[in-house]
Amino acid sequence: MTNDPFFNNVLIGVFIAAALFTIVLFITTAPYGKQERDGWGPGIPIRWGWFLLEFPSFAVFAWFYLNSDHRFSAVPLVLFILWEIHYVHRTFIYPLRLRAKPGAQEKIIILLFGIIFNASNGYLNGLYIGQYAEHLYSNSWFSDPRFILGILLFAGGFALTKHSDALLRNLRKPGETGYKIPVGGAFRWVSCPNYLGEIIQWGGFALASWSLAGLAFMAFTAANLIPRAISNHKWYLEKFEQYPKERKSVIPFIL
Repeated sequence: MTNDPFFNNVLIGVFIAAALFTIVLFITTAPYGKQERDGWGPGIPIRWGWFLLEFPSFAVFAWFYLNSDHRFSAVPLVLFILWEIHYVHRTFIYPLRLRAKPGAQEKIIILLFGIIFNASNGYLNGLYIGQYAEHLYSNSWFSDPRFILGILLFAGGFALTKHSDALLRNLRKPGETGYKIPVGGAFRWVSCPNYLGEIIQWGGFALASWSLAGLAFMAFTAANLIPRAISNHKWYLEKFEQYPKERKSVIPFIL
C-alpha cells in the first residue's frame, strides 16, 4: 500500500474485481471468439475491438510512468520497457494479424469492462513503478533473485504466448474460416497455452516489480483467462470427437 488513498482504493478494487470475475466467468462464458453469440447487445469489428481494449494498458501506463519522478531510473525503465513491448505488440500488431471469421465482433459491453480494468491496471503499475517504489528499485535490484526470476518468467511467458498465437493463426489458410484442432508446441499438453503464457508472463512481472499492483494485474489476468481456458477446452471436446483427451485446459497435467 501507499500513502495515496485513491491509488489504494483502485488497487483494492482490482483485487475485488478479480475475485468477482472468477465467479461470474465460471457461471457465464464471455461471448467472444469461439463463444460469440447473440443476446449481449451490439458489437464492433473484432480488430477495432482488440485495439480499443488494449490501448488503455499501453497509453495509461505510459502516461503515468513518463510523468513520474523516477522515469529515468534504471530498474523502473527496464520494467517500463517490458510492459510496453508487450502492449505495443498487443495494441498495434496483434489486431492486424488476426485471422478472424467474417463478421466477428467484440461486444461493446465486454469491451467497456475490459477498457476500465486495463486502464486501472495501467494506472496502478505505471504510477507505482515510476513514482512510489523508489525505496525498492536501486540498481542492486538487478541482482536480486526475485527480479532475475521474474524477468525469466516474463520472457518465457511472452515467448510461449507468441508462439502459441502463431500456431493458432497459421491453422487457417487464407480464405478459410472454420476451426481446427491446434497442434504443436505446448498444445501437446493444454488447449490454451497462449493463456498459460500470459499468466506466467504477468506473474513474472509481478515478481520482478515486487508490487501489489503487479500482483493485482496477474490476479485479474488469471481470473479472466483460467475460466476462459476451461470453457474453450470443453468447446473443443464437444466440437471434435477426435480431440486429444489427455490434454488439460491451461495447466499441464493439472487443470
